[in-house]
Amino acid sequence: MIAGQRAQPSLVGEVDCFRLAFTVFSDTQSTVFEFLTCRVTQHHGLQLLQLCEKGNVRIEGEIVPATHSVRKGQKVTLDLPNHYEDPVNTGWHMIWQNDEIMKVYKPPLLPVSRTTRNLYHTLISLIRRETPYGEAQLLHRMDTETSGELLIAKHSSADRKWKKQLDRLIVKKRYHAWVEGVPVWDSTTLECLLSEKEDSLIRSQMYVVDPDDVALYRKPKFSKTAFSVLQRLDGRSLIACDLFTGRKHQIRAHLAHLGHPIVGDKIYSLGGKYYLKRLCAALTAEDYAALGAEHHLLEAVALELDEALLLRKDDLEEATVTSSRVQQGLP
Repeated sequence: MIAGQRAQPSLVGEVDCFRLAFTVFSDTQSTVFEFLTCRVTQHHGLQLLQLCEKGNVRIEGEIVPATHSVRKGQKVTLDLPNHYEDPVNTGWHMIWQNDEIMKVYKPPLLPVSRTTRNLYHTLISLIRRETPYGEAQLLHRMDTETSGELLIAKHSSADRKWKKQLDRLIVKKRYHAWVEGVPVWDSTTLECLLSEKEDSLIRSQMYVVDPDDVALYRKPKFSKTAFSVLQRLDGRSLIACDLFTGRKHQIRAHLAHLGHPIVGDKIYSLGGKYYLKRLCAALTAEDYAALGAEHHLLEAVALELDEALLLRKDDLEEATVTSSRVQQGLP
């Protein structure tokens, strides 16, 4: 089933349901009720007994009661009545992994974490349901419309270890972007202060700070991106973007400032017209044609890690020893 698609009613006359699918990876003995309780929101957890009684819980396609035991390797589905989420592309996949972290590919239009529209169909929720890593954590974030490589901590201790070392761990971030227009330069580097603006119609929009109006900007931060043209084609160009800092919307804001907004960017192209329209109504096929794409064409194509740092065990061992001493009441 495509993520976001509604399941068929479990019983005659029942309303359409939203289906969640889980794989049992642990051989720990538990009931299906216990298995699902820690994998759904508190709101749906309170409904689990009733959902089991109504036949909305299945193992390998067969309706089961709340007390039914789950076994490693089984597929469990849960149908949620009156719940809807935006359809998303669930085609994420693993690129690389070790014992603590993994590098995954996130498709466009898949949110990385919970949003007002999507509680379950997010990258991190899919990873927790479809892999043995039920405590997986995002080590960094990515816009919903952006695709490409992202780092995930497999468990809480790995998250604590690597999040504080992320700037050392990631030695290079490269993105590819299709932009409007043809730059006169083959390569350029933009260094500037980047910030949100007090009088902006779009609250989340980032701006290159104008030194003559510094008071209009909220907490300006230094940013730096290097750009090089890879291809020029029919009034559009493919640009390689190398990040030296990681500010919010950095590449999108920088390219727009240079006069070449990313194709499909609702905030930074066409004056944000279609972002503002989408707040009130769904965009039409004509709107997307004007934008040039259904989503902005930005992809993280290379996320290079410090291999020597990955091989070090000192930090993790020190954290483990400290945790053990604390548990024992030692200083």
